[in-house]
Amino acid sequence: MTATPPDVDMKLEVITIPVSDLDRAKDFYEGLGWRLDADFRDGDERAVQLTPPGSPCSIHLGKNAPGPAQGIFLVVSDIEAARDDLVRRGVAVTEMFHFAKAPAPFGGRVSGIAPGHISYGSYAAFQDPDGNGWVLQEVTTRFPGRVAGDTNYASAADLSGAMRRAEAAHGEHEKRTGQRDANWADWYAAYMVAEQAGTELPK
Repeated sequence: MTATPPDVDMKLEVITIPVSDLDRAKDFYEGLGWRLDADFRDGDERAVQLTPPGSPCSIHLGKNAPGPAQGIFLVVSDIEAARDDLVRRGVAVTEMFHFAKAPAPFGGRVSGIAPGHISYGSYAAFQDPDGNGWVLQEVTTRFPGRVAGDTNYASAADLSGAMRRAEAAHGEHEKRTGQRDANWADWYAAYMVAEQAGTELPK
């Protein structure tokens, strides 16, 4: 039987994070620089929603919901910069680590960034005051078929990071050819589209 895609998109846009104190949790996540989308009140009832920078998915703070939740991934394009930012904000973050069989999460944890900054390979982790566990994962080049539609970037930081990676790769391209590439903009564009789509990168 051949699987067919559903007729209607199902976009994961909100997950509920169990917390014991809404104000404490709200202050923690706002302290990470997350956008406060809503803080609605109706008598004793309250709904709080926040969104990580550049994320299409938000969180609801669920008072006394079952928990804590673990293994919630935050994908970043530069894990060192992301970790440094959290540390600067006073968050206790683990050292960066990878798995021995990276990018697959097998073979046991190994300290440090994955060799060659392999996409999907490097991690760091932290917890909120209620023990909800978050995992940073560095993703630069997507696995094939993981991105549908046109190339797009969620933030200026993501776009600039993609351009820097294209610049570095283009520099290697010019070294191999031994000449300046006047069509560098086309090369950058092809590289950035292929990187996000997970297809073969130009040489």
